[in-house]
Amino acid sequence: MTTLRQPPAATRPGVRPSVVGRTGLYAVLLANAVVVAVFFVQAGFASNALIVLGRLAGLYASLLMAFQLLLVARLPWFDRRIGMDRLTSWHRWTGFSVLWLLLAHAVFIVFGYAESSSLDPVNQLVDLAETVEGVLRAIVALAIILVVGAVSARYARRRLAYETWHFIHLYTYVAVVLAFTHQVAAGTTFASSSAARTYWYAVWGVALASVFAGRLALPLWRNLRHRLRVTAVVPENDHVVSIYITGRDLDRLPARAGQFFLWRFLTKDRWWQANPFSLSAAPDGRTLRLTAKRAGDGSAALRHLKVGTRVFAEGPYGAFTTLHRTRPDALLIAGGVGVTPIRALLEELHGHAVVIYRVATDRDAVLHDELRDLALARGAELHLVTGPPVPDRLAPQELARLVPDIAERDVYLCGPPPMMNTVLGSLRELGVPRSQTHFERFSLAG
Repeated sequence: MTTLRQPPAATRPGVRPSVVGRTGLYAVLLANAVVVAVFFVQAGFASNALIVLGRLAGLYASLLMAFQLLLVARLPWFDRRIGMDRLTSWHRWTGFSVLWLLLAHAVFIVFGYAESSSLDPVNQLVDLAETVEGVLRAIVALAIILVVGAVSARYARRRLAYETWHFIHLYTYVAVVLAFTHQVAAGTTFASSSAARTYWYAVWGVALASVFAGRLALPLWRNLRHRLRVTAVVPENDHVVSIYITGRDLDRLPARAGQFFLWRFLTKDRWWQANPFSLSAAPDGRTLRLTAKRAGDGSAALRHLKVGTRVFAEGPYGAFTTLHRTRPDALLIAGGVGVTPIRALLEELHGHAVVIYRVATDRDAVLHDELRDLALARGAELHLVTGPPVPDRLAPQELARLVPDIAERDVYLCGPPPMMNTVLGSLRELGVPRSQTHFERFSLAG
């Protein structure tokens, strides 16, 4: 049995770190929006109302672009409190806001200058690109963002391979650099005073430094320190395999049950692929374990990994942990291979726990024997729910029958999207507060 570590006091019921994280982000964005407005007013207005609106739209688009970088920087403080899933969702909606603000900026500026000259809007745009420093870079940046926005739309995203979508998405960083240099070259607001210029460089300096620290420096430092290697590859059934990983000083790795890593196995045919897999056992300071279902060529190849293979891991990521507990007792609901973070959480939870494991057949119940033994050792209830999805066995009346006090528990949920949507609807119908419902869909961006 894995040695259990007592969670720190901050993880016990009653503490709401997610509120702190969200409030912090909102406060930072609002404060900067106010500062931008102050500098904009101090710089004075143009005589043309369209140009005024265009400049303001451009300023707030640039501010949101810097905020975008903060959202995808994968900083541990925000990730532990908010979760990569929610940060990625905010990143998506902020990205579309940037797109519309940049379009408004371009349209208002071009039509505003055209109104003051004898040129039509198309020729006015050409004239600005030829005569004003930085405008051509801005046009290229807008074109890149339009392409990224198009491939990020739900319809296109479903039809693109993740690697293709991710490669295109990386061009956003090129657009960010081009937009920033345009702002420096042509922005009247931040050229109006030394205080405005200092502020602008500070905002972008913090944003870019956050990306460098969270996406590059921290992962490199952790991997150099821990030197992870595969120690065992254990097939759980024909479609699922567990990978055991060890390294140096793993007791200093700030990983928690319920979190996940982006794993790269450094073989000649896999080193460039990064896949998100949750820990399927609570970290004990000596070994990490992931359990993956064959869902494509990448995950299918895991069972052929050799012992000793070097591993590059980015993380840990995710707020699907006991850090966010609000009640002494818990309900853990898993579907399919979504049992992996649930099984790890069961090791770390204190108080009474009920575990519901939803699968189509008994043969699909990966790690069921481990769950059963762990539940017995910890005094938890385990319900294996099998059968086809219709009639639904996780409907409100079924959940209420299995867990009569469900509204008094924290609920942790992980599984396929259709199952998660069904359960979330059932929880709402049963009156379980949103603050007691914990889940992540593990979508990635940037």
